[in-house]
Amino acid sequence: MGSNAGGFDFELVKRNALLEAKGMPAPKAWKTGTTIAGDGVVLAADTRSTSGSTVADKNCEKIHYIAPNIYCCGAGTAADTENVTAMVSSHLELHKYATGRQARVVTAMTLLKSHLFRCAAASSSSSTAAIAVELLQRRRSWQQGQGAAAGAGRYQGHVSAALILGGVDLHGPHLFTIFPHGSTDALPYATMGSGSLNAMAVFEAGYKDDMAGRRPWRWRHAPSAGEAAMLGEAGVYNDLGSGSNIDLCIISGAGVEYLRNHEYLQGKTYTRQFPVKYAPGTAPVLKEKVSLSQVAVIEGVESMDTDS
Repeated sequence: MGSNAGGFDFELVKRNALLEAKGMPAPKAWKTGTTIAGDGVVLAADTRSTSGSTVADKNCEKIHYIAPNIYCCGAGTAADTENVTAMVSSHLELHKYATGRQARVVTAMTLLKSHLFRCAAASSSSSTAAIAVELLQRRRSWQQGQGAAAGAGRYQGHVSAALILGGVDLHGPHLFTIFPHGSTDALPYATMGSGSLNAMAVFEAGYKDDMAGRRPWRWRHAPSAGEAAMLGEAGVYNDLGSGSNIDLCIISGAGVEYLRNHEYLQGKTYTRQFPVKYAPGTAPVLKEKVSLSQVAVIEGVESMDTDS
């Protein structure tokens, strides 16, 4: 019985050299050209931030930077979405320095979902492997009946960050939804936030799988024009928590195009004049009174003596 030594077999290299020496052309490897420049992800978000029933910020940024090839839309508490995405962005930067490779979208998704669900005391770890080991240890502790102790301190949705993560890496475009309690979905299209139902209605009515050549972010006016702006309009005009402008982020293999304030949907309907001018007859006259004032006119005023 022979043993399989493994590794790469270079016997065919010798054969090819002998055939080439006898005048036969060397066999060529088949290559399949691939490009991901035509595939990408489009993220859209409104710019309204509210505090109760008050509009706190009319032009806030809800599309957050994660990596040069990854961006994330955040809904929920503004402080939670900004700090969670900033933390994961710094972790991915350190991971890139350690590995020397471009950040993967699934790595960002794993960091986000693990932070939102797992224990707060371990949220400072910047290693994806450490997160996986910790989750495995917690699963074993639950199986051994130590669920109460292992589950203490978990966020489980108390960090109000509902996220849509999009990006393009060497495996192609990716789109994930990440809920505040840590569950995730990989979907062809997704919506999150208070106006998500309105945007999803537009998605379900007009989305098609073969929209790459139709530039979907400009589909609203014509086949060459976008869907993402229309989705934002559906949320802005039908949800009180959404409003103001529309931001777009187009991520492809060729790069990122961030369109800040791409559309102004709710501009000022009235411009105040200064000073304020009222047209005659604007206010009704209820009572009119004319009084004559006496004016004293003194003639022959002597000039001042300037000789002394």
